[in-house]
Amino acid sequence: MILARVFSNIYKEGGIILIDSKGQKYICGPNPRANNPITVKLLKENLNWKIPLNPEIFFPEAYMRGEIIIENASLKEFLMDLVKNLGRREVNTASLFFKKIYQGWRFISNYNFPGKSKKNVESHYDIGGKKGEFLYDVMLGKNSRQYSCGYWTENTKTLEEAQVNKINHIIKKLDIKKNQRVLDIGCGWGGLCFEIAKQFDCEVTGVSLSTNQIKYCKEKAKELGLENQVKFELQDYRLVEGNFDRVVSVGFGEHLGLKFYNTFFQKVNSILKTNGVFLFHLIGVVDQPSAPNQFINKYIFPGGVCPSLSQLIKPIEKTGLIVADTETLIRHYDKTLEAWLERFLAKRSEIKDLFDEKFCRMWEFYLASCAAAFRYRDLAVFQLQIVKNFQSAHRTRDYIYS
Repeated sequence: MILARVFSNIYKEGGIILIDSKGQKYICGPNPRANNPITVKLLKENLNWKIPLNPEIFFPEAYMRGEIIIENASLKEFLMDLVKNLGRREVNTASLFFKKIYQGWRFISNYNFPGKSKKNVESHYDIGGKKGEFLYDVMLGKNSRQYSCGYWTENTKTLEEAQVNKINHIIKKLDIKKNQRVLDIGCGWGGLCFEIAKQFDCEVTGVSLSTNQIKYCKEKAKELGLENQVKFELQDYRLVEGNFDRVVSVGFGEHLGLKFYNTFFQKVNSILKTNGVFLFHLIGVVDQPSAPNQFINKYIFPGGVCPSLSQLIKPIEKTGLIVADTETLIRHYDKTLEAWLERFLAKRSEIKDLFDEKFCRMWEFYLASCAAAFRYRDLAVFQLQIVKNFQSAHRTRDYIYS
């Protein structure tokens, strides 16, 4: 069986039992658990050749349709074990071939112009109206709705603590002074904007292309009594005008698209004051440039791509901006995604009633597979502190940790 051979090549330790649509069992890997081994059942015969051909899309799609059943383990446990064994290798030659084809097609076809960017953002962040509001409240937490990785220090116990840590870590890197003008590009549900305003009495502007996010932010600003200090605009970053002492962007860079990095950094350069600081926080890959994940692109974040560091540095250099500090956050997003997944599964029945079973399987695979990729494969978070001159940069990092 083709798929059994693929699994056997992946597993260097442990293993699984694979059962095809006719009930035939295959032992994959050197040492599956003796008691209750992880078992993967295929309910369709064509999955034997489809999954090895292009596993990045055919496996999750089959799981979404209920054509794959996993026994004696959760989906997350199975994927963690599988990706731990796979590491940063490719599944097989066929998988690499289709990734290269997809990479070329995406480069030719993907143009995140303002209209396209808005549709891409709405397809995820404005999902399902009130149903989506419930989903994000459940997964992210009703009070903060932080949809980026937390910062898990040694003593961090909860997701809420990790998100507070993240916000404070970013604020310290921005080195904000009282009464400065701050811009948040891709402001999400406004948590970072509100905290900056409260801590420094700053005038803060947040922009997003999500109608639901901006509506939420404006209501939250009134609730917190900050509507005279913080303003939110449903606006594309390319249309932002003015001059700002500090610019921050968290979890937005993945939505830019490869062809628009020059445009983005040129815009930042034009609106950032001479002595200003820009903090850019985004998901990236630690390997050389590669194709975006096909499943994530098709079902979760259309138009998105996680760049390698080399793809970011060149357009920054072209603008004359200076990378003053670079930090790679490793083993933070996997824990965050696990926390989101745990909360999602705790309310799965309610979410299923609002959406459907296929949606639940899709989002479970999204959260679990991304957690595995951050823990064992090629994903990390880059934080780039960017300035316009040497005088704006600190000699040491002491100011961050004091």
